Amino acid sequence: MEPYLPISFLNDFVFCPRSIYFHQLYGNVKKAFYQTKVQTDGLAAHNNIDNKSYSTSTHILQSLEIYSEVYKLCGKIDLYDQQNKMLIERKKRIKTIYDGYIFQVYAQYHCLTEMGYQINSIKLHSLDDNKRYTIALPTEDLPMQNKFEQLIKQIKSFDLQKPFIPNANKCNHCIYHALCDHSLADETHEQTTPIC
Repeated sequence: MEPYLPISFLNDFVFCPRSIYFHQLYGNVKKAFYQTKVQTDGLAAHNNIDNKSYSTSTHILQSLEIYSEVYKLCGKIDLYDQQNKMLIERKKRIKTIYDGYIFQVYAQYHCLTEMGYQINSIKLHSLDDNKRYTIALPTEDLPMQNKFEQLIKQIKSFDLQKPFIPNANKCNHCIYHALCDHSLADETHEQTTPIC
């Protein structure tokens, strides 16, 4: 049986393909030992979703476990509004809409539609400034849908031993740079940006 990829790997892989490997090395180590304050704040912002206490409305699904047989993906959504057929992914702060964010919601979209849910719109919600950004559905943005499918193939065929060209800016914001033999991180640089 082919293993399912966690949806979170999509954004992580876009940030740095090697980060997935290093994340697995930490295993069950407490996240407080290696995460930055920004990441801890981001996780705290999801507490009411994870605890399913964001809303008492029965038409709002929270932290629903999802999967896609077609793409072999699994994970959880933040919110799905059944009345408005709207998928909402919440982030602590959105300054730029990265491809990784879009790939995450595309994965959630495919999982939910395979599970029988209809989705008319996808939103990214920035918690710090309470702004919402509309993301085109995969059926409305075929080039991005193709990039999404190519990304899944790249993840499944990634070889840690193959040549790798690091990005100094990403290395400086990576919590795994101390483990990485290719890191270009400036050790004096204070990490202020999360992986996702």
